[in-house]
Amino acid sequence: MKKKKFIETYTVEEVAEALKLHPYTVRRLCREGKIPAFKFGGQWRFDIREIEEWKKHQQSYNKTLKK
Repeated sequence: MKKKKFIETYTVEEVAEALKLHPYTVRRLCREGKIPAFKFGGQWRFDIREIEEWKKHQQSYNKTLKK
């Protein structure tokens, strides 16, 4: 029997804390498709790996803008 792989996910509140944003802002980014997210049981969820990659990309983008 194959082992099922489960992805580790964050909640809106956990992502908000990690990104230092208000949970409302995180939900807005989800609705606008500006942050990698998916709905599960009517709640936004975030793949931990995708959020870490997105965060790195945002940081490098912000550094480029400051030059």
